[in-house]
Amino acid sequence: MAEGRMTDSVRAEPNRQPDALSADSTVAEGVRVVTLAGEIDHHTGDALRRALDVPDGPPRVVADLHRVTFMDSSGINILLAAHRTLTEAGGWLRLAAPTPSVLRTLQIVGIDSVIDCRDTLHQALDG
Repeated sequence: MAEGRMTDSVRAEPNRQPDALSADSTVAEGVRVVTLAGEIDHHTGDALRRALDVPDGPPRVVADLHRVTFMDSSGINILLAAHRTLTEAGGWLRLAAPTPSVLRTLQIVGIDSVIDCRDTLHQALDG
């Protein structure tokens, strides 16, 4: 895959090392890939919100969740808001490779039926 790359990083609360959320972004073929690692909760929600906020970037975003160990309702609400914003801008949000615990959370609240959720990053990028 030919890639034009832009890299950006966001980290929640620098003093919260063990459960901190990190977000690294790249752009490949007009799709912004946000790779998340750590826990998504009310302490790290602002970092997730900033990572998914792409006012000057492409309105097509894949959130790679393969390194997210926990997500609560704060994360669900942020994902729904990002999905709505990106859809209104003519784009989309896809979730890729959620860990089993995160996938279970997504399924319990039904987010996987609202936001396109794929097993792998490759599947999410291919559409």
